[in-house]
Amino acid sequence: MKPTEANQIPINSLEDALNRCQELGMRVSRQRRYILELLWSNENHLSAREIYDLLNQEGKEIGHTSVYQNLDALSAGGVIECVERSEGRLYGNISNSHSHVNCLDTNQIIDLQIELPASMIRQIEKQTGVSITDYRIDFFGYKNSTQAE
Repeated sequence: MKPTEANQIPINSLEDALNRCQELGMRVSRQRRYILELLWSNENHLSAREIYDLLNQEGKEIGHTSVYQNLDALSAGGVIECVERSEGRLYGNISNSHSHVNCLDTNQIIDLQIELPASMIRQIEKQTGVSITDYRIDFFGYKNSTQAE
């Protein structure tokens, strides 16, 4: 287990996310609940616009501003994940430390729980003089193997 995981219980479900909001003193408004429910029912990382569109398609009327404000508050509180991309921010439901596989032909981001061997962490610490407390790894590749050649 990575050191920061011991300090904070990971959010592994919608219920965990709602509980974390309450622990942080965040009001769980109807709009905030809609956003969390959507992120936990959808395995993809979504843009604010996609979240807005999907919620309104479901008949859950919510304004643009409300979506952005709630996403900012939830990501700042560590309840959800915010991934910065050149085309904008994407949001996901896993807030604890994890890595990503970035599929270059589909633009999909796949969450990955991976733990590096302790010997590798020690080697990095020795080379850099930095005590590693947490890490995230981004992998990049193609689902369609002909793209990689």
